[in-house]
Amino acid sequence: MQIAIQGTFENGQIKLKSLPPQNMKTDVIVVFESQENEQSEPKKGVRLGSLAGMGYSIPDDFDEPLDDLKEYM
Repeated sequence: MQIAIQGTFENGQIKLKSLPPQNMKTDVIVVFESQENEQSEPKKGVRLGSLAGMGYSIPDDFDEPLDDLKEYM
């Protein structure tokens, strides 16, 4: 069983925000999360809303079946 408990690492010590549910010896894994505002490369592709106000619109019949595919339906 795995349980995650938040905490902080300061001055060489880990301070847990809550106590683990068991009080016996067990293996642990410590993951250090960076709190810096790392600037990563921008993601490729179109972001939601990025074309808003640029004259693009979806026609009202967008969800209607295409005439070219009628023979398959």
